[in-house]
Amino acid sequence: MILTIPDVLLADELATLLGALAHAEFQDGRATAGWNARTVKNNQQMVPGSAQGMDLQSILVKAFSRNVLFQMAARPKIMRPVMFNRYTDGMHYGPHMDDPIMGNQPMLRADLSLTLFLSDPRSYDGGELTIELSGGSRQFKLPVNHMVVYPSTTLHQVTAVTRGVRIAAVTWVQSVIRDPAHRELLYDLDTAHRALFAQHGKTREVDLITKTLTNLVRMWAEP
Repeated sequence: MILTIPDVLLADELATLLGALAHAEFQDGRATAGWNARTVKNNQQMVPGSAQGMDLQSILVKAFSRNVLFQMAARPKIMRPVMFNRYTDGMHYGPHMDDPIMGNQPMLRADLSLTLFLSDPRSYDGGELTIELSGGSRQFKLPVNHMVVYPSTTLHQVTAVTRGVRIAAVTWVQSVIRDPAHRELLYDLDTAHRALFAQHGKTREVDLITKTLTNLVRMWAEP
């Protein structure tokens, strides 16, 4: 399942984030790439570990935590710290796979990847996130403050930027629901559950869906 989510950050949060990134220090993105991805990675990343970076992390963690669609789709157990990347003229990230295991304390199994777009798509050419699927590829070049969440099991790339600057935030999620088919079933059931409750309130039928949804999570979860 691939999901796009609009308006992830509040207006003041977005303004703070963009203001900080305009003056942030960036370094060669190959510093965090594996031996294979390093050969096709040509971008920049915000230098990690600064107090400013920690403040931006806090903003995004709050935004992800309160976003109902993200929580329904990802059911996150652990998330990696967010990385901010920048592509200028000629930069790209060729076809690659995200590492299956990331970090040390704690280690994380990458189930889902996400990209939060932070540049106006009219301000740059190229820079599409391209995800390869069995039926063909899909490209994403979303408005500012829109996010795409997709399986980390996919081969993907960022096409070359030929004009302007593309800035985005990326991170990875280990879900409490390991099986992607189970995650999609729960997302669909939860969506229908919420819609029925909004239309009819707490009915016997809604209670039965609540029971089913709750017990499926109980059956499939890996806390």
